[in-house]
Amino acid sequence: MGDILKLAQEYEHQAWKVVRETEIVEIWKSCGASEVNLIGSLKNGLLIKHRDIDFHIYSKEFRLSDSFAAMAKLAENPRIKNITYINLLDTSEVCLEWHAWYEDDEKNLWQLDMIHLRSDSPYAGHFEKIASEIGALLTPETRERILTIKNSVPEGQKVMGIEIYKAVLQNNIRDYESFLSWRSKQNFTGIVAW
Repeated sequence: MGDILKLAQEYEHQAWKVVRETEIVEIWKSCGASEVNLIGSLKNGLLIKHRDIDFHIYSKEFRLSDSFAAMAKLAENPRIKNITYINLLDTSEVCLEWHAWYEDDEKNLWQLDMIHLRSDSPYAGHFEKIASEIGALLTPETRERILTIKNSVPEGQKVMGIEIYKAVLQNNIRDYESFLSWRSKQNFTGIVAW
């Protein structure tokens, strides 16, 4: 196994430890969530460098108070250092966006992105479908290319994972320099379509 795959495996191991220690799934379910779906890089074994864990949450009966109750329970964990909230219910996204930061034993901060969607959101189920499609396209070679490119992004530079997935899986990009060239010709704004 290549060094990059070993590094990604270690990030994945740490990420699952954060999920277990925060009890994030159990907390949301105790506050009325019917589904707590892992999406993003951890879902497909593509987590590296950027400590970010993404969930989409659905409730049979969507209540603002349930969402806040989940965050109150999460905040009881002393390793949760910060929580932010954006109310997007009156936008086209029709959701509440929560971000929490968890500090691990090595003082690394893990960002927990929790999007609580109403059932009438046009994004309900959308990113779960994309995660499944990406997972189905991955091969050992493309996984290694994606991880290598993600790991090459300089600290502080924002690149969405989906940009890299599109570059590698849809456009056969093989390295970071080629990715930068390809990316400079794209017009990514807002939510990037798969």
